Parts: sequence; structure tokens; C-alpha cells
Amino acid sequence: MKHLYKYLTMGALALSMTACNDSFLDRTPTNDLNDKAFWNTTADLETYCNGIYNEAGNNGSYMFMIGFQSTPYNVKYNGPYAMEAMSDNFATMDAQSSWAAAVAAGIENPSSGGTYYCKWNWTLLRRINVFLQNYDKVQAEESAKLPYVGEALFFRAWFYLYMVQYYGDVPLITVPLETNSPELYGTRTPRKEVMAQVLKDINDACTYLPAEEWGANRLTKGAALALKARIGLYEGTYRKYHKLGDEAEFLNACVEACEQLMTMGYSIYDTGNPAKDYSTLFITDDLSSNTEVIFYRKYAPSLLMHRMCGYIPNLKNGGTKDFVDDFLCLDADGVARPVALSHNYSNDTPEQEFTARDPRLTQTFLAPGNDAAKELFEDASMAQKTFPRLGDMKTWPSLTGYHGIKYYIREQDKKGFGNETQDYPLFRYAEVLLNYAEAKAELGQCTQDVLDKTVNVLRDRVDMPHLTTNPEMDPKYSKYGLSSLLIEIRRERRVELSFEFLRYQDLMRWAWGDKLKERVLGMRLEDADFNDSRYDGDITKAGTPEAGNNPVYVFIAEDGKQYVDVYGGTNYAAERRSFNPAKDYLRPIPTGAISANTNLEQNPGWGE
Repeated sequence: MKHLYKYLTMGALALSMTACNDSFLDRTPTNDLNDKAFWNTTADLETYCNGIYNEAGNNGSYMFMIGFQSTPYNVKYNGPYAMEAMSDNFATMDAQSSWAAAVAAGIENPSSGGTYYCKWNWTLLRRINVFLQNYDKVQAEESAKLPYVGEALFFRAWFYLYMVQYYGDVPLITVPLETNSPELYGTRTPRKEVMAQVLKDINDACTYLPAEEWGANRLTKGAALALKARIGLYEGTYRKYHKLGDEAEFLNACVEACEQLMTMGYSIYDTGNPAKDYSTLFITDDLSSNTEVIFYRKYAPSLLMHRMCGYIPNLKNGGTKDFVDDFLCLDADGVARPVALSHNYSNDTPEQEFTARDPRLTQTFLAPGNDAAKELFEDASMAQKTFPRLGDMKTWPSLTGYHGIKYYIREQDKKGFGNETQDYPLFRYAEVLLNYAEAKAELGQCTQDVLDKTVNVLRDRVDMPHLTTNPEMDPKYSKYGLSSLLIEIRRERRVELSFEFLRYQDLMRWAWGDKLKERVLGMRLEDADFNDSRYDGDITKAGTPEAGNNPVYVFIAEDGKQYVDVYGGTNYAAERRSFNPAKDYLRPIPTGAISANTNLEQNPGWGE
């Protein structure tokens, strides 16, 4: 019955993003909350909720429902690649996303009005609260009104999750405020109180939203349960690893939501092609029939379009060695092992490094050589070039040697600026399965049956050996004092969900912020490799007399090999990186907000 429980499309959002973003307000009396001329029919509730979708998808104000951005150019600033550079998965020196490199390096400065990744903007919350205060004026059956209430509560829960993730304690407001409301000058509400309201809101949304389609392109119960699972895992593990206590309620909420979703007909997209099925999810123009996609952002011609594919080949960035090393090796004996334990792993050449690895590696980063490039670029001139390509080269430059290809479609790229239309999956069933496995492991309840229903379903898609409950510990992670099972579940999450706006907050909730201050390395590059034909003779080793226009810094690691020192010689270099656990797990409250309300206290360490 998988098709009875449909995904959410973002048609309502896209339709309200045409000529005038606030056109729906022509019928919405937000300045007069007692205006009886509006709150009359369920059509009024639908119109108003369309405006909530619209505001939530305004990426100039909010970054939680971002996808490929609501403005084509801005995908360079805070699209999936830019946001991933806040974490240990990706690096960038592109001017438009350098803010992310600064966050990762611990050298961010507080701003006046918010940041590229989180805005101190409360307009959406007021819209939601106006609705919740007025919806009951409509003369209709309660059953006809409650789905719209579920939509409003869904977005309030997601909004507050987003604010708490970045700022911790934030003002908890559940009624619409006016210009003279004293709450405008109130203090921040303790995190646990805010998250208690978030859990209540999402529980109610799960109750009120129908499981089946109930209107064109509207939220369903499945989307609410997926958000509840994300909320539960995030807050439960944040409380556990930051020693806040009371984590079990949220971990159990995650488990409950996942178990409901696992009975609703969603399934992993798998056609039996392990070399392509994973990447196909992200290079599909229309996700409306994909049974893995629970909630997605819809893009369509003349409605809402983007420029993700056009920018991927033109930004100076790349995956990190630390991330690439986390893709398992498939050894000759049929066992999947980490790089440090593999019998067959070699990085003597880029081609060898990508050989016999988890197939998701070559569906996330471009395989070295030129065969993959020929297939990817079709008729483009780049199809004739050999990869990797490092330095400042104008034809797909790489900062690290690892070229990101997730989301890239040549046919979309050819459409030109602002004309790309492939959809973006905001919630997919793969995340639900990983949420479930991790929450069960944190609760000490992860059996082989749990793994076979979750992690191993994802491994089956790419034809990788199954995970068991007692894997060998990867030496890379032995210092963290965690079980090898939990390490492998976290690895699976990193590999499966990269570039989906999750890795940075995963590091924060696990209290793994120290990983951000480590030296950021790229591909192995020995002295003999400089001026090699694969790089078109366009790079030289930094610091040598012959260093030219495209110098590359290298670092000799403990294994005696040289690797690209990604940020060498820059403000983000290893010797300048820092992570202060007393400060950097939360971001700074914008200084403009504190100036407007002196009762707002700055987060620790940011006001000094």
C-alpha cells in the first residue's frame, strides 16, 4: 500500500513564489486579528497556510527548508555545497561561501542581522501564531480545520528546532505579538522549555495531519513523523553528549516516529543498479513518484527554478580526505573494512584510491581518470579532460582533488542561469532508517534485526556487505570511547546523507566539534605528481622557487605520505583553526537583536 501514503510536494510553496511573494496577504488581515471578514471558510484557512509555506521557503529569511534555494544565485552562498563546508566533509575557498570555511575554522565574528546559515527572523512565527489564534473562528467541522492546524504546528516545530540548533535558549512565543507587546523585550527561554513545546507541537501535527493526500500538494502525516524523528534524535543525543539530562524522552520519540513510518509504505529507491541508484535520487527532475521521498521541494518551469548544476563545476571547493576515507573498502575476501583495516586499500594513485570502495563514493565524487567525466559531461569540452583537476584551473577547479558531483545533471546545467528544475528531497526514508538505527543504539536496543531493517537495507542498494552488531573498531575512531557499532552507524549516516544539510548539526549534537580544528587534507600528491599531465601542468608545490599561479600546499602526514593541505597559507590553516567547546557549540546572537532588546543575553564567549 506504499502509494496510499504520499510524499509532500512543494507546489503550494512554489505557487506562492511567483510575481508577488505576499500576494496571498490580499486576503489575510494580519494587522487586525479580529477581522471577521476573513476567518470564515476552510478556503480561508488554506489560503493563509499557503502563506506559511511561502514564508518558510523564503531562504532570504530562513535556512531550514532550503533545498536548492529560492533565488538561483544564492545557491552559491548557502546551497548544499556551501553549507557542507561548515563541517568536516567539504572545504571551500570560493568567495561566496568563505563564510562557511570561517565557521568551520572557529574564526567567525558576530554579525548585526544574522548569518548565511541562520537568520534571527521571527516573521514566520508570527504568521503561524496568528493562524493558531484565529483558525477556530471558521464555522466548519473540527475535522475539516485540524489538518490546517497540523500544518501550522509542523512549521512552528521546525522553525524552533532550527533556532535552538544554532542559538540554544531562544524566546518562546506562542501568541501573535504587537508592536507594544512586552514579550518583544523579554529574555531567552531555557532550551528544555522550548524543546518541550517543539515536541508537543510536532506530536499534535502528527495527530492532525492525514496519512493520505487531503489536498493538492499539502503536508501529510508522513512528513510530520519524519520531522519528529529528526527532532527526537537531535535533541536526545544533544542532551546525552552535552550532559543536559532527560534525553530518553526524545530518543524514544524518535523511535516511535520511525516505527510508525516503517509501516506506511515508504521504501528505499532500488532498481538493482548499485552503480547508479543512489545518485539517481539526486539527479531526478521530478520526485513525485519516488517512494523514498517523503517531503520535497518542487521546482518547475516558470514557477520556481534554481542554478545548482551550473555552479557545481565553477566553485573552488572539494571533499575532504577525512570524509573520503570514511567510505568503506570492499576487500578481496568479501568483507567491508575501513581504510585503516583494509587488506587492499591503496592511494598510490587517485585511481587506486577509488578502486573497490563503497559505490556511493563514485556517486558523490567524480572518479579519477576521464571515463567518468566523459559520461557525466556528454558533449562538453570537459568530457575530454582528465580528473582530478587541482588549484585555480578554470575548468572545474578542485580545492582538494575530490570533485563533488552529487546533484549534478548535465542536461540541467545546459538550461542556463535560473532555469534548472530538478526537485530537492527535504526528507527521505533513508534518513528515517538511519535515525531509527542510531536512536536504538543510543538506547542500547540495536539488535541484528534492527540493523537488517535499516543500515543493511541501504547497503543492499549499493551491494555492500551487511553490518553486524559487533564490527571491528576503526582505529580512526577508537579515541572517542564509543562502541564500534555506534561508530559504524554514524559512518553510514555520513556517507548516505552528505550534502543534505545534516553533517554540521550531527557534529554539534555528538559533541564532536573538535574534529573541526583538525588540519583539512585533500588527495595524496607527492612531489613527482606536480606538473603531471593529469593536472595539465597547471599546479606547482607552494613554497618552491618554481611556484607559479596555482600553488598547492602539501602536508606530510604520519604515514609519511604527502597530502594537499587544503587551507595552507590561508586564514583557515591548521595553525589558526580552533574550536572552543565552551563557546562554539552555539552560534552568536546577532548584535542587532541585542541592541534592540538589551534583555537578550549573548551566548557564552561571543560577547567578549
